[in-house]
Parts: sequence; C-alpha cells; structure tokens
Amino acid sequence: MREFLKRLTEPEPDVSEPDVSLAATVLLVEIMRADHDVAESERDELLRAITVLTDRRGDDAAALLQEAEDASADAPDLYHFTNVVHNAFSEAQKFTLLKSLWRVAYADKTLDKYEEHTIRRIAELLYMPHSEFIRAKLEARDH
Repeated sequence: MREFLKRLTEPEPDVSEPDVSLAATVLLVEIMRADHDVAESERDELLRAITVLTDRRGDDAAALLQEAEDASADAPDLYHFTNVVHNAFSEAQKFTLLKSLWRVAYADKTLDKYEEHTIRRIAELLYMPHSEFIRAKLEARDH
C-alpha cells in the first residue's frame, strides 16, 4: 500500500518530446513504409523533403533519417509525432509537410491505398482541412 501511495505522489519520469525535425521525419518514414515496399526513389524523395523541411543536408539528413526510422519502429502510433508538428509548425509549414508526404508516396510511381490512408490520418491529426489535403495531393502528383 505504501508503495502504491508513493508512486501516486512522485512525479512521473520525464518523457521527452521528440524535436520537430525528428517528428516530421518520422511521419515521412511512415509513408515510405506504409506499403511495406521501400523503393530507393521513396528514400531519395524523403531525403529531399528533409532538406526542405529542416535545412539538414548530406550526412546530417541521413543521420536524421536513421534516427526517424528507429523512432518509427518503436512508435505505437502517430499521435505523439503529429502533436509535436501541430504545435510547432505554421499552417504553411504543415502544408509543405503534407505535400512532401504525397511526394514520398508518389515517388515510386504507384500510390498505394495504405499510403493514402496514412496521409489522410496524418492530415486529420494535424487538423488540416480536407481541401488542403486534396490540394497537396494534386500539387505533389503534378510535380
């Protein structure tokens, strides 16, 4: 009983939030992996997206991608990452991320239903209007 009361009164251990660059990259990784077939073209597009979204290049971008792949593998859901992005990004930055998600999905020339479903979930968790979801999809497809 004492142990139970002690746990109730002690503060929770600090669970640190991922930084916004990592959170955004994890979302991109989720799209790359959504169809269970990671094409080299998707990885290349993801690295380009990292450069656009975070200004990281070369080895720094590759290290962030590796960290995001590890974080993605350990993540039970997307909410933790979308929440960080939602709180840190402007609407314009969220739109750029959404368009990058679509570009990763289209990079292998095939849009898989799981990729589209995951992008839709991310857009909803970022509180993006459906019209922006569609606009980003069309801009990425026509790119």
